[in-house]
Amino acid sequence: MLTNKQYIEYLISTPVNYTCSNLAQHLENVSHDAVSDFLSRQHLTARDLYKLVRPLLNDSDTAYLIVDDSVQDKRYSTKIELTKRQYSGNEHGLVRGIGVVNLVHSDGTNFYPIDFRIYAPDTDGKSKNDHFSEMFLAAIDDKKLTAKTVLFDSWYASIANLKLIHKSQRYFVTTLKSNRLVSLSPQTGYCHLEDLEWNEEQLLSGQIVKLKELPFKVRLFKVVATNGDIEWMITNHPGFISTQVTKAASDVRWQIEQLHRELKQLTGTEKCQCRKARAQRTHLALCYQAWLAIRVKAGSLKKTMYAVFNELFSDYLRSELRHCRIPAL
Repeated sequence: MLTNKQYIEYLISTPVNYTCSNLAQHLENVSHDAVSDFLSRQHLTARDLYKLVRPLLNDSDTAYLIVDDSVQDKRYSTKIELTKRQYSGNEHGLVRGIGVVNLVHSDGTNFYPIDFRIYAPDTDGKSKNDHFSEMFLAAIDDKKLTAKTVLFDSWYASIANLKLIHKSQRYFVTTLKSNRLVSLSPQTGYCHLEDLEWNEEQLLSGQIVKLKELPFKVRLFKVVATNGDIEWMITNHPGFISTQVTKAASDVRWQIEQLHRELKQLTGTEKCQCRKARAQRTHLALCYQAWLAIRVKAGSLKKTMYAVFNELFSDYLRSELRHCRIPAL
């Protein structure tokens, strides 16, 4: 009978092919049907991942919670359950795939996924923002994490999410789209972000503004890149009173993008071809555990995850270069 350990080690060890048939061909006394049945009967959740991650967390009030979503590209698999057309940041457009909303804990340097939810509104009726609020509340109420600052992009900067974080006595740092409305005073009324005037001091320290429909004020920052691109950021953090400090905190958010990339490239999250939703859920859950195994090994060796992964195939390449089984003509 196939075990979680065997499947995780398969995900780590296979260089390209992550299918059930490939595993069956390389594992003794295991058929394709046995692998499919294994994936279809397991009921793994993010709780199983958190049990493994919890001892590794360096949690404190200076730590961060980071939220973002990722799409597992299934554009050529029209019959796989859970797939739907949705926006992909990688593709900068709509793609057919399985959406996953992730919650990551970071101490500023080391980061680990602590929760994830499959975006399946046709099944559970939940939006990505619903998953956001559920994971956030679970992190502080159930997991009792003390991380104070929550990082996310403009997609999750809804009034409901901002109010929830503020009410929970946590701090947010997020970006805003330029069409959001803010007010400097009751007399001036509301205007779009891009219509605000900025002097040199305000570019360094931000401005206190009232975001429309938000019952408390926030500090707004205008971050101008060297190429002229403008990023709008807000925070309710009383200590973040400079653009530089707030931008540094916001930059930690990119760790979740690193997680998304490593999950896809090192564990094959997108490569499972099983049609059933339960099988896809099991595959994804075990991919997170495979990522964690590689991360822990890389940490012990003081190497990158990609270096550790590539070294798995070094002996094979040396052997082939000495005695190539397909010699050049």
